Amino acid sequence: MKKKNSRNTKGKIVSAAWQLFYRQGYDDTTIDEIVEASATSRGSFYHYFEGKDALLSSLSYLFDEKYEELMDTMDMNLSPIDKLIFLNQELFGMIENTVSVDLLSQLFSSQLVTKGERHLLNTNRTYYKLLRQITIEGQEQGYFKESLSVNDITKAYAMFERGLMYDWCICNGDYSLCQYSATMLPLFLRGLCK
Repeated sequence: MKKKNSRNTKGKIVSAAWQLFYRQGYDDTTIDEIVEASATSRGSFYHYFEGKDALLSSLSYLFDEKYEELMDTMDMNLSPIDKLIFLNQELFGMIENTVSVDLLSQLFSSQLVTKGERHLLNTNRTYYKLLRQITIEGQEQGYFKESLSVNDITKAYAMFERGLMYDWCICNGDYSLCQYSATMLPLFLRGLCK
């Protein structure tokens, strides 16, 4: 029970921080504002994060919360390919509507220079577990090429999504991430299929 409460506290802090970052910008958001918006304490904040900069890598945690929510709402009768497209569109829609290009760019930048954990590559995240589950299902149902392992497909898919987000960042969000992905993702997936 205690682990769930600690995860809820951390989740509250992360969610509140990212809402504030989106509304008023990263630089204009203080730790006190995050603590107040999350209805937690400074002690709780510093228990989970060394400072505000440590929150940059928590965006992947926010993405995982979205994936957990989507797992409950996704039509389990969809094909594995359609599940991947559904998850992509839902996440990219969230990114376009709640995460500024500057914040996503800072996340990518922090992951490039960090000496600590690269959260985007952490295979224990909900994101990777869900991708593996869908990939295994796709292989069992004969959708994916037999010459590709579950790890090959999962890694390629994750790289494709990161590549789209990275391009969207360096283009300063000049196009719709969702719309572009809706066009390009099926073409990419076709290359993984039999």
